[in-house]
Amino acid sequence: MRTIDWVDGAVEIIDQTALPDETRILRLSTVDELVEAVRRLAVRGAPAIGVAGAFGVALAARQFAGDPDGLASAVERVRTARPTAVNLARCAGRVADRLPDGPDAALKEALRIRDEEIDSAEQMAQLGADLLVSLCGERPRLLTHCNTGALATVTGGTALAVAFELHRRGALAGMVASETRPLLQGARLTAWELGRAGIPYRLIVDGAGPFLMSRGEVDAVIVGADRICANGDVVNKVGTYAHALGARAAGIPFVVVAPESTVDLDTPSGDAVEIEDRGAAEVVAFRGVAFAPEGAGTANPAFDVTPYPLVTAIVTDRRVIRLDTGEVLGSGRRQ
Repeated sequence: MRTIDWVDGAVEIIDQTALPDETRILRLSTVDELVEAVRRLAVRGAPAIGVAGAFGVALAARQFAGDPDGLASAVERVRTARPTAVNLARCAGRVADRLPDGPDAALKEALRIRDEEIDSAEQMAQLGADLLVSLCGERPRLLTHCNTGALATVTGGTALAVAFELHRRGALAGMVASETRPLLQGARLTAWELGRAGIPYRLIVDGAGPFLMSRGEVDAVIVGADRICANGDVVNKVGTYAHALGARAAGIPFVVVAPESTVDLDTPSGDAVEIEDRGAAEVVAFRGVAFAPEGAGTANPAFDVTPYPLVTAIVTDRRVIRLDTGEVLGSGRRQ
């Protein structure tokens, strides 16, 4: 199924906060509803929130027809609902550029973005699977972090789409999924998707990943990205950097899979990226149940930055960039 789509004048999404207990469909018919869904992670994953941003502007074009000030404010709320992932602002901007041509033109552009993400998932799956076999041989054991399946896109996924493709080829030995604190996207979402696909997996606490790598129980790490900077730095769910360090220490590949829409050549490095801090509530409690002392100090960066020297390769829907051999995102090679 499509995890986000435009249906009869509104946006329908799978509410990711309800999984795996319930597969709940939310129908979002106003800009405020869509922005709230993005902020509370009912829809998440860089490609998916890019599509949400595109649909949000299409909603705004209908909701604020004849009210240019209201429309401009609504578009800005959509564009800035979450600051770190480049797809949200970029896709919202693409649709906003079509607003002078009317609501139908804006919706047409939003649907085009949706279809592009569907196509890109298939291309990433094929390119990534071919790369993993070349790096690791047949039937690798892969570790992944956070959720990069269909829930993070529209269909298919990014890094997890590669695992699905290897499984279809009979070329995947199994997966290790890290739980992904503090909201457990790995435990709640990735495990759910792997189980539905019939892929054998083991769920681990985040800190166990580097140890399993050191024991020879993982052949490669494969993750997604919320932003890939011009120098190859990768911004992804917090915890990714630790897995990259573990992969380097163990001498195994660390592969990033994300669509070209996540590549941001206007941002020179990870140092220039605003990292979203989501506040204390997610750290001291889970689903409303507190487990830390009242008043505990917290830090809750939603993302971290993996420096490009730790990245073996970046796979997009168009190409494979081997950072480990000196290739760069632009033209040429690193000196």
